[in-house]
Amino acid sequence: MKIAISRASGTAKYALYAHWLRLVNPSVEIIDLFESTENAESNLKKCFGLILTGGPDVHPEKYGKPERKYDCHLDEQRDNLEFPLIDVARNLKLPILGICRGAQVINVALGGSLIVDIPTDYPTQINHKSTTQGDSLHKIEVVAGSLLKKITRSNEGEVNSAHHQAVDYISEHLRVSAVSPDGIIEAFEWNEPAGKPFLLGVQWHPERLDYDNVFSKRIAEHFLFEVEARSLLFRSPN
Repeated sequence: MKIAISRASGTAKYALYAHWLRLVNPSVEIIDLFESTENAESNLKKCFGLILTGGPDVHPEKYGKPERKYDCHLDEQRDNLEFPLIDVARNLKLPILGICRGAQVINVALGGSLIVDIPTDYPTQINHKSTTQGDSLHKIEVVAGSLLKKITRSNEGEVNSAHHQAVDYISEHLRVSAVSPDGIIEAFEWNEPAGKPFLLGVQWHPERLDYDNVFSKRIAEHFLFEVEARSLLFRSPN
């Protein structure tokens, strides 16, 4: 069962994505699209699911705020890689999971925008950025009736946090699944999921959470369930 990850190597943190998935299914085969960006789209077509991982900021020109680029830590190589991958994955009807930056990329790709810098643009007493001790922690509230509620079977919980940007205007194609107590959007899913493949964006890092936390383990389990269902459909003679 091949799963594409937009970046899964280069540092110990990037390697955690594969480790997290293999805690559920040790036989998962990971295709790191960042290792061969020129072949990324063709490699994605060999896979049955896509994870867009964390990383530097999305260029603000992508959502109409080019003058704010100096407030960002940019990686245009990631932008050039990931935006086309979302289109390919959607055309292939692959399950998509976006984590931190990955969630932000999805929202922008579908017409949404971002808060460029939370401390500047959205002052709050909740610390969403990482600290010298590691990820911050804060509560989230899960929206009743959401896919996230179905997956985690929880109304609230605690997640880690290591970001200075977040979803601002959410794409009309998406709906909010969870928020932090200060109103920052923490997760989203399809607004109208009928006929669409699985899609979930989360602002936290489930691959770095305690594995027994329902906002880690159950997300990995459900994503792999969706990937397996897609692979079985692909192999079906019908």
